[in-house]
Amino acid sequence: MFTSSSTVVVAPSPLPLLKARSVPHPERAVARGALVRVRRGVYTPAERWRNLAPWDRYLARVHAVKLTHPDATFSHESAAALLGGPVFGDPEVVHVLVGTGDTSRFGGGVRTHRSGTDRDILVADGFAITSLADTAVDLARYRHSSLGLAMSDYALRSDAGLSQDELLGRNAERISGRGRGAARWALSRATPVAETVLESVSRAVIEWLGFPEPDLQVVFRSGAGVEDRADFHWPTLSVIGEADGDVKYDGRYGNPMEILRRQGRRDQRLLESIAAAAHWGWNDVTAVAPLRATLRSVGLRPIAPENTAELVTVRRILFRENASGRRKHG
Repeated sequence: MFTSSSTVVVAPSPLPLLKARSVPHPERAVARGALVRVRRGVYTPAERWRNLAPWDRYLARVHAVKLTHPDATFSHESAAALLGGPVFGDPEVVHVLVGTGDTSRFGGGVRTHRSGTDRDILVADGFAITSLADTAVDLARYRHSSLGLAMSDYALRSDAGLSQDELLGRNAERISGRGRGAARWALSRATPVAETVLESVSRAVIEWLGFPEPDLQVVFRSGAGVEDRADFHWPTLSVIGEADGDVKYDGRYGNPMEILRRQGRRDQRLLESIAAAAHWGWNDVTAVAPLRATLRSVGLRPIAPENTAELVTVRRILFRENASGRRKHG
């Protein structure tokens, strides 16, 4: 079902895209390093391309496909990128839907997926995109559970009218049963409370390591009346956890040393109410073992066996994306 939306904001291309007919001798410009070919028939300035984060390169690829296939309906990671959702690195392949009478195929960096009428399609800014709910279900069904959870959290966070029950219902009602069972893991844990992709992935890894489930976004008030909110809280041990994205310390939000000083003052206030605070970043979650050690260092102990299969695969995909610049949204 196609629905026109004036509330959905499509993420714009992060750089200008030039069709071949608007550039004299584009291949010559590519040869001398002035342009990069984003896809067949679409080019962009090479220097700007080189400076793009991997997920922004992927968004540019999606926009390039729109230029050459204006009637495309975008799905999976491509829909997530256009909706401003989480993208791990540069998936490179652009995903579009075709009718049930067509054939699923791959070519020219585009993967087509046969689809019936069981997905809602948003039409916004000239783009046809699977809805937040259906994009979450697609990624929960067909991608790693950590990405499925990150997208499901993002969907609930972005649309106050969307609920976990609706995500589970969409999954149950799909005509195809492929991936239905696998998707329930992410969809049943989805929450709008998680504020970042790092928090979503951290929750997944914490569970797979066997540690107890934390409360999320818990507010503490200091003796001076200052309120601080902790990402994770284990009340039985009086321990909090903070998923600190690398972006906090890269300078774009101010002097990193001042940020660290503010964090120290914040921890001192929190320690009026708790016994210990643990901090971790993307590298700790990616490698898994450092996060395990960090949680143990503040007194947490596993209450269930580790899910080795999920830990091995999440480490593999996050290490791969780490090499290319990690993921969108700290």
